[in-house]
Amino acid sequence: MPLGAGQANGTCKRKKTRRDGSNSMVKMMMYRTRSFRQWELGFLLLYAAAFYAVVIDRSLHLSDNHCEKLRGLRPGWISGRLNDISDAQWRNFRENLPILTVVLGFFTIVANILRYWYNLRGRGMSFIWILTSLSYLSYLHGACVGYIISIASLNFFMAKVFARSKYYLGMLWVFNLAILIVNRIYEGYSFSLFGQQLEFLDNYRGTFRWHICFNLVILRMISYGCDYHWSYEKPFFDHKKHMQRCNICSSGKTCYFSLQERSIHGEKYSFSMYLCYLIYAPLYIAGPIVSFNAFAAQMDMPQKNYSLGQIIRYGLKWILTLLLMEAMTHFFYYNAFAVSGSWRHLSPLEILIIGYGVLNFMWLKFFLIWRYFTFWSLMTGIETPENMPRCINNCYDLETFWKSWHASFNKWLVRYMYIPLGGSQRKLLNVWAIFTFVAVWHDLEWKLLSWAWLTCIFFAPEILIKSCSNAIQVRSAFGMCIQRELSAIAGAVTISCLMVANLAGFVMGPSGIKWLISRLLHKDGLPILGGTFTTFYVGTKLMIHIRDAKKHNQLKDH
Repeated sequence: MPLGAGQANGTCKRKKTRRDGSNSMVKMMMYRTRSFRQWELGFLLLYAAAFYAVVIDRSLHLSDNHCEKLRGLRPGWISGRLNDISDAQWRNFRENLPILTVVLGFFTIVANILRYWYNLRGRGMSFIWILTSLSYLSYLHGACVGYIISIASLNFFMAKVFARSKYYLGMLWVFNLAILIVNRIYEGYSFSLFGQQLEFLDNYRGTFRWHICFNLVILRMISYGCDYHWSYEKPFFDHKKHMQRCNICSSGKTCYFSLQERSIHGEKYSFSMYLCYLIYAPLYIAGPIVSFNAFAAQMDMPQKNYSLGQIIRYGLKWILTLLLMEAMTHFFYYNAFAVSGSWRHLSPLEILIIGYGVLNFMWLKFFLIWRYFTFWSLMTGIETPENMPRCINNCYDLETFWKSWHASFNKWLVRYMYIPLGGSQRKLLNVWAIFTFVAVWHDLEWKLLSWAWLTCIFFAPEILIKSCSNAIQVRSAFGMCIQRELSAIAGAVTISCLMVANLAGFVMGPSGIKWLISRLLHKDGLPILGGTFTTFYVGTKLMIHIRDAKKHNQLKDH
């Protein structure tokens, strides 16, 4: 053998040995990392179990020891305990659930029979739902239905006259914001304001304040106006490109995003379809919010993404969740503490437990209300974006939290505010306009504005940190470990900020937050503050494990 060949052969063997050694080192590192993460997951689960055991025990003691001082408790049906129905929204929904279910069943049966018997599509079904929805609104609002029809007609007239103008979107927003504010200031208007001869109509205002429900109608009026205005512009939605990336559309079905973005025929922007969209009974009281384009498309061609069996299972899951809510309000009186103002007599730890409980109560309340009306809408052929797609205890950054809370409203805000205002290029400025609008849309209260602006303040660092982390590519195992730890710490900070913002907005108010922070910064409060932050850190690490497991399963499926 020539000498050069032997040297080359020896060199190849040494390179192969080095590669084998480096591969074995990588495998060893991966094995150790996997082993460490398994041990870490076990510790996190034990910590979580201990945390919830403490929270449940302290919550039970708090509820039992203070029940005589709390407002909003009524005799319950579980183990002879009192039931917390201090939240007016939950109380009204719960008490009206039987009659609402009768209405749901009757309207659904009538609408579906007429649809299939006469083969009705968009225009025909819009008239059916206008008649049924007007009877529903007449019971809710009585003579005040006239206000709804009048304002809706003005908005429609403005759209038909000015929709092609470049100033129309500004006019649309000014008109609807003015209506929103004036409705609140005048509390739905007394009929006597328009003359003594109409004063008798104040005795026929129905069972539900119309201007509260009208907040959702305003969102729909803006949606109609924007979609109609954009229908005159060149479409920018690439349906073929979307189908390549969307699992739903590539399977032969149609996703909500596609329904929303695809342009519809000009005749769909008629007054009958518009009015049907505004007062559509299944979504009128609480939503979820659906865009006009998506609604009109499904009124013509009912949704096919959910089979009848899936809709029935959806309803059964809702019943199980209702039972969970009943158990929670019978044993833990979180909202009654917030309503009664009794939190001032509690320790900082107990206040934090109450605040955490209130957030979970609110999440479950809205989950039940929105899923109920989503179920009704699905039964009539209209699919909506799913509100509350993720549990409140599985969100460790503000962006994910808001995408998962009122998800349909979030989609509305992105389409009709965030993108027109400049999108991600002006993200830091956009959040101020969007959250201020959200606060005013909910109610004209200082504590809601303080909640909105606190959220914006907390949002800014998260946006900057995310943009920096996305620019850094981490490849080594050590670098990934550091990134996970930093993510967990950032998540703990975010959850703390979220707790403060929501306690200010929905439990204690800004003055109460100042009092709580001053208590926590004392010597006796510092251990509680440290323990709370540690708990949020552990919770974030657990959420990261859950998301990593989901990604791993998705990769295995593909």
